[in-house]
Amino acid sequence: MFTTRPEIAGTFGAVASTHWIASQVGMAVLERGGNAFDAAAAAGFTLQVVEPHLNGPGGDCPIILHSAKLGTQQVICGQGPAPRAMTVANMRELGLDIVPGTGFLCAPVPGAFDAWALMLRDHGTWRLRDVLDYAIGYAARGAHVVPRICATLETVRPLFETAWPTSAALWLRDGGPQPGRLYTNPELAETYDRVLREAEAAGPDREAQIEAARNAWYGGFVAEAIDRFGRSFAALDTSGRRHTALLTADDMAGWRAPVEAPLSHDYRGHTVLKCGPWSQGPTMLQTLALLEGFDIAAMDPVGAKFVHTVVEAMKLAYADREAWYGDPDFVDVPMATLLSAGYTAARRGLIGREANNDWRPGSPDGRAPRTDYAAALRRAEEMAVAAGTGEPTVSRLGASGGDTCHVDVIDRWGNMVSATPSAGWLQSSPAIPGLGFCLGSRCQMFWLDESLPNGLQPGKRPRTTLSPSMVLRDGRPWMSFGTPGGEQQDQWQPIMLMRMLDHRFDIQQAIDLPSFHSEHWISSFWPRGARPGKVVIEGRYAPEVLAELQARGHAAEMGGEWSEGRLTGARLEPDGQIFAGANPRGMQGYAVGR
Repeated sequence: MFTTRPEIAGTFGAVASTHWIASQVGMAVLERGGNAFDAAAAAGFTLQVVEPHLNGPGGDCPIILHSAKLGTQQVICGQGPAPRAMTVANMRELGLDIVPGTGFLCAPVPGAFDAWALMLRDHGTWRLRDVLDYAIGYAARGAHVVPRICATLETVRPLFETAWPTSAALWLRDGGPQPGRLYTNPELAETYDRVLREAEAAGPDREAQIEAARNAWYGGFVAEAIDRFGRSFAALDTSGRRHTALLTADDMAGWRAPVEAPLSHDYRGHTVLKCGPWSQGPTMLQTLALLEGFDIAAMDPVGAKFVHTVVEAMKLAYADREAWYGDPDFVDVPMATLLSAGYTAARRGLIGREANNDWRPGSPDGRAPRTDYAAALRRAEEMAVAAGTGEPTVSRLGASGGDTCHVDVIDRWGNMVSATPSAGWLQSSPAIPGLGFCLGSRCQMFWLDESLPNGLQPGKRPRTTLSPSMVLRDGRPWMSFGTPGGEQQDQWQPIMLMRMLDHRFDIQQAIDLPSFHSEHWISSFWPRGARPGKVVIEGRYAPEVLAELQARGHAAEMGGEWSEGRLTGARLEPDGQIFAGANPRGMQGYAVGR
């Protein structure tokens, strides 16, 4: 079949990411003798500069890695927790019934820096200065501006100009970035330069320098600047009111990224690895478990039956996400039951020929689910009415959704990285003076009911949508892959994997094929709405597919021709060949290798 670019092949190494510059930075590291962990970290820090509307230094970054030296896989949880002062009682006292989607109240401890630094310390070989040199260079001398950066800025320009002056000073100076031109972030360059100066003051040892850098970030000048600005400035947020920050320097000083074992489940003889239920990652495992009972290979990969069956399985998996997932350090998540054969078989029996647009979380171990789907429907309707009357909600309050990045790396030694950095988008909260970045907004995913699995508690991780993936074949690491997309991350990824394992497409073919997503369940993002039965299929589907989905009862609609999916991936075959591919949609993603 025709693909937009080849699935690249080599034996030395490969990097695939959501931006060609980051991919080439990662490859440059491999060419200079670095390993996959050095390359992924350098690419990750570069993504903060070249895709600032999709991630930033104040954001999050879960990582799944395979260490050839250790022969094991690990998850580094770069998802920071809620501040100690962030309680349901405090939020209620502010008159809130939902966490705002922008501003300071929704900011967790920023986890991305520590995730990258920890991976580099424990598995990398390069000094932090060499890894950060690429990001510093682009921040200081300018990075190419893709059109989407400018489009995002236009949605929040009124907010920056009237309510977030520090963001205006950083992102609207001299008129702001222009498509195709270079734009610098000198404050961020200086922040990283100072981190390096403090790191190198610890002496010549590589690991000691990385530890000193972590301390500078979480217990030094970075944390102090965040604390100082958060106390002194009240940021307008999506509640329509101004609030100072809850996050403090003490919150940052008391946190470091934990290392965990990944969750796993087998599909068609392959072991799929995901982050734990503090992420939405297990929904992909549940979806695949449900679909293993169907003859997916016999279905047309771009036919209505495939779309219908996959969407119906996802409805069940995502309903369970809403009812049961949360930080397992705080709640008892019945993960073993949710992935068990008996529970899966019973849930699979709910999938029929017609769409079922009811809200159907399960009852693992006899537990009764507690969700409020009716409230989600009401919030979605209220937002639709506001949009229909021309209320300038987005520009006035800054509710301009961010997205995410992804990077995959495989090196010649067999090391493998799948990382999904996100949040700390330039539009998420006011820029912190002197640092060149802003805080994230992941705490918007909490419910203001501490008794719920994803209910707010101080020090608890919000259930993130960030969801890197890794697959083992015959117990050996085979593929690293992932995508931006929020709720869509664990929709587009199983679709890609099934097209590879069931339909025998390669990475690039599976990425290029038209895809789809549903919005049936409760969104993780403010204002936490839901759209029963909604399915969006890419515009390259045949009209008959849309008609059949509608006839089956789906609230289906056709999207743009190249609108579904942001996937990248890389795989390692037994003969030593490394293959990789990347999404052409948006004209930013690229895979490189040799």
